[in-house]
This record gives sequence, C-alpha cells and structure tokens, in this order.
Amino acid sequence: MTVMEENTFDLARVKYVLETALLVTQEPMSLADLKKLFDEKLDNDTLRKVLDDLRGDWEGRGIELVAVASGWRFRARPEAQQFLDRLNPQKPPKYSRAVLETLAIIAYRQPVTRGDIEEIRGVTVSPGILKALEARGWVDIVGHREVPGRPELFATTKSFLDDLNLRSLEELPPLAELGSLVEQVPGTDMDIAAALAATATMAEGVMDAEDDSADAADALADGGEDPAAEAVVETPARAQLH
Repeated sequence: MTVMEENTFDLARVKYVLETALLVTQEPMSLADLKKLFDEKLDNDTLRKVLDDLRGDWEGRGIELVAVASGWRFRARPEAQQFLDRLNPQKPPKYSRAVLETLAIIAYRQPVTRGDIEEIRGVTVSPGILKALEARGWVDIVGHREVPGRPELFATTKSFLDDLNLRSLEELPPLAELGSLVEQVPGTDMDIAAALAATATMAEGVMDAEDDSADAADALADGGEDPAAEAVVETPARAQLH
C-alpha cells in the first residue's frame, strides 16, 4: 500500500471500530479477524500502527490493550483484578505439583513424548495429568515420534500462551534465570507464570528433591484421594476484561 492510499483511510474511524470490537469480544482477535471489520483493505502495518496508538490511549487506566499469541485483547490490569474478583469471588483452580512439573517440561522441551517427561521427572506420568492439561487447553498432541510404537508428541497451545499473556514461547523466562525465583514464590500464592517458572526449575533438577509425594500427586491428578500427600498450588484465573 502506498502512502497516498494509506492517507485515504480515516484512521480515527478505524481506531473507533477496533476499540469497540475489542471491548465487546471475549477472545483475542487476530489481525486477520480485525481486517474483517472493514470494507477497505487495511494492511498489517496500518493495523498495528492504530493498535499501538489505541494501546497508548489506555495507558494509566484500569484496562490495558495487550498482544498475546492469538491476537489482541483488552484485559484488566493485574493490580486492578483483585477488586474485580470481589464481584464474582471464585476459588482459583488448583493444580498438583505433578501437573505443573509436567506442564513445565512440555513448555521448555517441546515437543516431548510421555516417555521424555517420565525420564526427566523420574516417575511414571499418570494419563490423568496429560488429560487434565489437554482439557484445560494448555497442551495438545502435535504428532508422533517416528520410532517403534510411534509415541504421541505433546506441545503447548496458543491458549497456554494467551493465559500467560505471552505472544510466543520465546517470552518464557530462560531456564538459566529461574533458579533464584523458586525461593521467592510462596507455595500457595503463585500466579500461573510463577508456578510454571518454579516447576520448570525442578524439571532441570535445580530444585531440592524434598518432596517424595510425586506418586501420590500423580494419583490425585488421576482421580485419587490423598490430599494430605499432595503438593498443590493455586493458579488464579486469567486477568482480563470479560
């Protein structure tokens, strides 16, 4: 698109339409989705320019415009979410330490097979753990390894990145930087990103192996009933506008 063609657009009107659509839509909207709002053919650079301008308009307010893996969305700023939670108090979902260890291994070593996960964790991985992650929309089967038995390969999804407010896997904290994080995160007050980071360090063997309840954790994740032996962290719901 030439400069003259771009100047024919009413960018104020484009911003108005984008803002309206993003405020009333619950899921992130990709650039392709946003283009459908207009009769004119807007290119990606023009859209990003308007979106960046719109993001600046909301600076300093309780709502922010963010880019995640699936596209753009408005969400409540983390510091404001605690007040919104009072309107609809819900207990955050709880995930066992075994589930989070498995998620961390998949996130940092994907694609991986169940056997890969078991080799790193040193224990058998219950089918319930992987099913729980698949049901949550964080993990999916992306293929099969071409070895005897053709085991399934697991990888994280765009929904996983969206829930962490990340655009790509490259934005995950490097493993080398996570060692000190473990001691700073309370065991029952983790957000999902911190929980992932802490369990990722365990996957690398840098966390002390003080917990011998991995098998019990696996059993609970698979429908067992031994809460006394379970190491559980709470992961608050995704902070967002809707």
